[in-house]
Amino acid sequence: MDAAVENSDSFQRAFGEALIAAGKLDKSGLDRALRLAERRGANLPEVLARLGLVSERDLAAALAQHLKAPLIEQVHIPDAPLEIENLSPRFLKQSRILPLAETDEGLVLAMANPLDNYAAEAFRLATGKAPIICVAEPGLIESTIDRFYAGRLGDAAGGSAALEVEQEDVDVERLKDLASEAPVIQLVDSLISKAVESRASDIHIEPFENEFRARYRIDGVLQESTALPDRLRAAVISRIKIMARLDIAERRLPQDGRVKIIVRGKSIDLRVSTLPIMHGESVVMRVLDRDSVELDLKVLGVRNPARARLDEILAEPNGIFMVTGPTGSGKTTTLYAALCAINSPEKKVLTVEDPIEYQLDGVNQVQVRPGIGLSFASVLRSMLRQDPDVIMVGEIRDGETARIAAQAALTGHLVLSTLHTNDAASAVTRLIDMGVEDYLLTSTLTGIAAQRLVRRLCPHCREAYPAMDEIIRQFDLRKHRPEGEITLYRARGCDSCHGRGYQGRTLVMETLKMTDRIRTLVLRQAEATELQRAAVEEGMQTMFEDGIVRALEGVTTLEEVMRTTRDV
Repeated sequence: MDAAVENSDSFQRAFGEALIAAGKLDKSGLDRALRLAERRGANLPEVLARLGLVSERDLAAALAQHLKAPLIEQVHIPDAPLEIENLSPRFLKQSRILPLAETDEGLVLAMANPLDNYAAEAFRLATGKAPIICVAEPGLIESTIDRFYAGRLGDAAGGSAALEVEQEDVDVERLKDLASEAPVIQLVDSLISKAVESRASDIHIEPFENEFRARYRIDGVLQESTALPDRLRAAVISRIKIMARLDIAERRLPQDGRVKIIVRGKSIDLRVSTLPIMHGESVVMRVLDRDSVELDLKVLGVRNPARARLDEILAEPNGIFMVTGPTGSGKTTTLYAALCAINSPEKKVLTVEDPIEYQLDGVNQVQVRPGIGLSFASVLRSMLRQDPDVIMVGEIRDGETARIAAQAALTGHLVLSTLHTNDAASAVTRLIDMGVEDYLLTSTLTGIAAQRLVRRLCPHCREAYPAMDEIIRQFDLRKHRPEGEITLYRARGCDSCHGRGYQGRTLVMETLKMTDRIRTLVLRQAEATELQRAAVEEGMQTMFEDGIVRALEGVTTLEEVMRTTRDV
């Protein structure tokens, strides 16, 4: 395809109509994007991506088809960069162009924006070769440039002396000016984009005495990222605070905020938490990608026998169902999936959360605001006057909330909530410690699910190996594979999983259903270990056993099961 791609109104309209015909866009979205493109002097694909109306993958495929240009994917990327004299990695990064090969016809370029005639012409002038334009997703180009030219890109701030901050006390206006500098905005946007691209759940930005670093939590494990320019501490943190609408002048107290942005054509929510530490403020951003989460119990990994017990509990017209586990174990996501499973037009469903992580169709959701007295307990009292059928309480944090939840269950409501305990049986003793009477608990509690998240093995590179006799005996693997050779799997690493050996996470769960025997033990003030033993004798499969089954199926590794369930 020739570099001089027509970018007229007729071309943009024709491209938009092609997206509508392919079912990737509606007419109102196209009209909105065209108006914005005309007002800003931008091209249509760029505006569609920024608005999140079409994903970057769909845009790249549609552009390639419409322009009759090749579509570049990961398999087409060379192992090493193409050496071109006087090539500036910074120009490649800014223009989102990757040179792939030199041929007799010209220079093959992968472009995120093939309508950028200026950038293509710059290559023609710099190399004396005609550009042969191909189309690629921006994320693929940017990640490849980062990998190829990591040591030559330099600071994302471009060495701007105006951004240097040395004194501890900076006035608010100065902080706003620093945070508004283009290099700082690009740096923060890059951190968020990389997190979304790598499917990270959290971004940790941490200032130390001689270092300013960012780390990503990917599949539950923290991983180092590139070090940030130390002189930009105040600017980067101020930029994040401005995005989250926090007080940038307040650096002595923790703050919490929220950001809604479009990244790679996706709608992303960021939950921002700041914490004053010795050398500044630690910032953690929880990444909530609504498009990547399917609120379905089967998709999340809830399997039999835990699933069968869970279905029985959720079928009850009233009572309390609890999901327990440590922070970050997916408790709230499981509750959302449970709500989706039981929600129907015949039921009024109310939730009280802090914060609201996902918006559910047909569900009335309330955000807790402690600063104005809108606590879990106060909202829960008001909810009972709304005549609900199902109530979800994001977390039971105190005895007052626990007792109101029990009273709600006692008066004919199904109550779903979460609690921080290591296993299912410990939730009973925890609620009693909070002040819920044992007789009230036995009358209202219908079941408890405890869960952990384990990393899934990459299906493209996992490696099978025969289990040693010692491992078979130690973990009683014959209980699950009575006959034949027992095979386990280990992580290897490939391009598909970025060398990690794992891709995504799944649940391991145990579900304790309240029975007459367990209710009797609760009234006798039995210890959690006795309750756990009774539940196992009545058929409950523990989280560890659920994990062993997943390891035998090749879903995860035995080491991963041990890492996540060793405390239970």
